[in-house]
Amino acid sequence: MRRALALAATLLALATPALADGMTVPALKQFGEPLFKPGFTHLPHANPDAPKGGTLTLAAAGSFDSLNGLILRGVRPRTLGLIADPLMTGSGWELDAAYGVLVESVELAGDKSWAVFTLRKEARWHDGVPVTAGDVVYAWDSIQAYGAPFLKSFLDRVTRVEALDDRRVRITLKSRDEIKPIIDFATSISPQPRHWWTANGRDISKTTLEPPLGSGPYRVRAVDAGRSITYERVPDYWGRGLPTNRGLYNFDVVKVDYYRDDDVMFEAFKAGAYDFRTENRAQRWTTAYDFPAVKEGRVAKLEVRSELPLGAQGFRLNTRRAKFSDARVREALGLLFDFEWIQKTILYGQYERTKSNFPNSDFGARGLPTPAELALLDPYRGRLPERVFTEAFEPPKTDGSGNNRTQLREAMRLFKEAGWETRNGKLTNSRTGEVMSIEFLDGSGALGRVVQPYVEALRRVGIDASFRIVDTAQYQARTDEFDFDVVIANFNFFTPPGTELRSYFGSAAADTKGSANYAGIREPAADALIETALAARDLDSVQAATRALDRVLLWGFYMIPQWYNPDNWIAYKTTLAFPEKAPKYDLDFRNTGFPVNWWVARGK
Repeated sequence: MRRALALAATLLALATPALADGMTVPALKQFGEPLFKPGFTHLPHANPDAPKGGTLTLAAAGSFDSLNGLILRGVRPRTLGLIADPLMTGSGWELDAAYGVLVESVELAGDKSWAVFTLRKEARWHDGVPVTAGDVVYAWDSIQAYGAPFLKSFLDRVTRVEALDDRRVRITLKSRDEIKPIIDFATSISPQPRHWWTANGRDISKTTLEPPLGSGPYRVRAVDAGRSITYERVPDYWGRGLPTNRGLYNFDVVKVDYYRDDDVMFEAFKAGAYDFRTENRAQRWTTAYDFPAVKEGRVAKLEVRSELPLGAQGFRLNTRRAKFSDARVREALGLLFDFEWIQKTILYGQYERTKSNFPNSDFGARGLPTPAELALLDPYRGRLPERVFTEAFEPPKTDGSGNNRTQLREAMRLFKEAGWETRNGKLTNSRTGEVMSIEFLDGSGALGRVVQPYVEALRRVGIDASFRIVDTAQYQARTDEFDFDVVIANFNFFTPPGTELRSYFGSAAADTKGSANYAGIREPAADALIETALAARDLDSVQAATRALDRVLLWGFYMIPQWYNPDNWIAYKTTLAFPEKAPKYDLDFRNTGFPVNWWVARGK
């Protein structure tokens, strides 16, 4: 038997001579060298001596109905990733690097047309079974068959995933000389335990509330469907000594309670029902944290500035609806959103106006187009608005008084040009007689205080505007089917921006159910600039392409920009402790709500 295996290995080596041309590295980086060299012991924002123990209770908005994190169907807990290990992970101190978790090394082709990941021999599922290359292939095949379109589009440069043996998995790419698709694959894919999913009639294509088998620092201990999920730390977790994990995942138990109402969730924090909260409402942050627990020192506030490039939050107008197909209508609707009044009266001056699809970063448009940007845009002269080439984009700006007469007059002029006129107090299509109606669809109601004044402003010009709140499952279903007029969405992107751009803004995604192209954008210039950004071989070229793309999108008025906050507002019980340093970019709790490097203070 041993001789047969040796012969098979020899034949495999002879069958894949290209492997000898590759180089083997412990970490990946798109531009330059990885910041952390082999032998580093822990990340700078982790305390390797942090005590383990205690319980952390968190809160989340909405609900959940599935623990299958792979497929499109169902609403999953944001914290479900605690049970899973990725192949590789970022450091929080670089925007384009990946370090091994399940993977101990990566072999790269000279032209980056393939990569071979070697899994750590000590990697184990929670039942003790080794994590294998076959589990990676099983995850990949399942994503291709049942996964969300956004995830599939994010990985669409990978054409083949195959197990060379139990510990080596090879990916083949359609691209050449690009490291980013390899990094994207490594940081996005978590293997799936094939032996678990294929046992006892389980079906990976369906939703489930059975706690899935994981390999990560936590396992699911209890599930109260839609109401709470509880995790417990795995004391013999195989990866606890990795430098990317030391000092992290310190709580013995993590419980997440779900709240349908945002105000109720805040009141629960005031009453001590949970321990850690990220605040997203300026009014609360400014005026509401004066309750007894704060005054008595049992709860503290913390502001953490991040250099992480942020997503663009805004009203996404569904151009699949005929009433939004004319850019003049979309521009007019933007003129009627009085951000300065909202900033002064509702947001307490705490936010910055979004002026780009890539805020808080170097990838968005600024000022007039540079020569490099113009060179990319010139082939589309005549198709794109002339303003793309000659003007710096600025959202409409008012004096904040609430009397935005100048913007109102310009909006009505644009409506008239687009074929809409006022009849009997209603904005009416002069050709069809249709009255303009707009429903703002929301799944939580958290932004109702901001949306409602905008709804009232639209009603004053004769638009039948309404704000509708639906439950989480209905919201997910309707957005997957593009069954809405307007939704509020925040498009996070990876850095440098990559294939997620296709799902957000690409024509192919406009008709793909479940994609993130909520606006239904079908613009050839945008498609071409996305591909230019993806094909760029240096940072300057990426930035020129994304800035040119930004101009096309902004002057297309597919989004009514809202605001962003470079600061993170945190309120926490003082029984918790945390390191002095915060990572420069990746504040994990922005997405999961879980403070990965915190712990229970000694003696608390």
